[in-house]
Amino acid sequence: MKIALAQFNPTVGDFEGNSARILEMARDAQSLGADLAVFSELCLCGYPPQDLTERPDFAELNMKELVRLAKTIPIPSVVGYVGEAQDNTGKPVANCAAVIAAGKIRFEQRKMLLPAYDVFDESRYFQPGHSQHVFPLSAEKLAITICEDCWNDKSFWVQRLYDRDPVVELIGQGGSILINISASPYTIGKRELRLDMLGSIAKEHNVPVVYVNQVGGDDSLIFDGSSVAFMPDGRIAALAKAFDEDLVLFDTKTGAGDIRQQPHDELACAYRALVIGTRDYVRKCGFEKVVIGLSGGVDSALVATIAVDALGPENVLGVSMPGPYSSEGSLRDAKRLAENLGVKLIVLPIIETFLSYGKTLETQFAGLPQDATEENLQARIRGNLLMALSNKFGSMVLSTGNKSELAIGYCTLYGDMAGGLAVISDVPKTMVYELSKYANRIRHRIPEETLTKPPSAELRANQKDEDTLPPYGILDRILKGYVEDLQSPEEIASHYEFPLDLVRSVVRCVDRNEYKRKQAAPGLKLTTKAFSVGRRFPLAQKFAV
Repeated sequence: MKIALAQFNPTVGDFEGNSARILEMARDAQSLGADLAVFSELCLCGYPPQDLTERPDFAELNMKELVRLAKTIPIPSVVGYVGEAQDNTGKPVANCAAVIAAGKIRFEQRKMLLPAYDVFDESRYFQPGHSQHVFPLSAEKLAITICEDCWNDKSFWVQRLYDRDPVVELIGQGGSILINISASPYTIGKRELRLDMLGSIAKEHNVPVVYVNQVGGDDSLIFDGSSVAFMPDGRIAALAKAFDEDLVLFDTKTGAGDIRQQPHDELACAYRALVIGTRDYVRKCGFEKVVIGLSGGVDSALVATIAVDALGPENVLGVSMPGPYSSEGSLRDAKRLAENLGVKLIVLPIIETFLSYGKTLETQFAGLPQDATEENLQARIRGNLLMALSNKFGSMVLSTGNKSELAIGYCTLYGDMAGGLAVISDVPKTMVYELSKYANRIRHRIPEETLTKPPSAELRANQKDEDTLPPYGILDRILKGYVEDLQSPEEIASHYEFPLDLVRSVVRCVDRNEYKRKQAAPGLKLTTKAFSVGRRFPLAQKFAV
């Protein structure tokens, strides 16, 4: 059997557009001689639909579009959609896969294992399938599974999350080809893990494995595609592009298949993820242009470079807002960056505005020393100016704070945190430098001075980040241990041989600044634990480590 792996970039709720793309790719698959086209999880409605599934009209439109699509699809196709639950107990809808062919819905499979960890909350939306069955097509018996259904292999995982394994059950029914339609978000290192797991399943059950993943950005989540087909011996026979739509063919009999070139390392994957995540969030939200405050520092330089690669220089506006403590070098670096990127730069000095604020507050602040209040005023003036440009010209503001700053609260609410998308909010500061150097390998755009000067918020005279913070090389290791690996301060201090008091002070900052992160713009998820829907902590609480 010749199977087409059809990965595309759906938009949540765009039934007509998603359906048209499915039909177009199915026709392309037919022209290539495919016997079957396989699409990704919930591709008809887009993933993740979240609480839209609770709207009866959403589910109804979804089913109507599936019936309409079935009437025009040129070859048998596996399509993900929101379907009806098997009974009247629990949720009214299920996460389903359909085989549509010859004008009809020929077969339906309901997802059995519903993840409820990290960014997933599928048991909130769907009723799990009670049972699954193989579907005979030509001389084969298709074992169709949906994403998590294949993530419970006892031979691969040390600790399993579920007591049932749909793969084992379907292979036990005589399944001869395992098909998994998926919407598996990208995180650093996950592509390799996924390939190892799927290859293990192919060898364990001695069957071909076809895996089709969604590609593109949806809110905070980024999907890498990387659809793949394995032969029974675990050999990769077909592999689609990463972070791009693609259609690849796999012959289950001969093992022949299309293998696309992949990003050469994880840094390249992370950069491409940020580009596609930015592009899709901006455009799927109905915007064409973005505005970015360019401070002359590395964070805003990286965000601007990502934005240019995502949207084109003509759609990016840079804004330099020098204040009373801004150095000439910072303005020079911002101008040089804008020239290198080919973006328009406007300069809006904030000194007079800042002095005006001070005069207005002069009576109230009389006799009190200057502190973070005056620093935050500068950041908030800049945030107001960026939002004014956004309102006037219909451009989305991209905020430029990194994960290290957001973790410990080294950022200003309604100031540098203002914006529609926090592009690098899941990128630690040390990785900001790595990604900036990678971006310069593609084409040198970020000035060398930006990469080599000591980082500074420039909100007071001669300010440096390390006046307040530990060196980022130390800070980021503490943050990864606490936020991503859930280690205690004692474990972190012991592992890295850091002073325990230092680790505890960082941890206290993380916990104390949860309220800021709750009010931040949505960010793009890169790591296993981002400050987004996958990490949920109460604000009003007394627990402390």
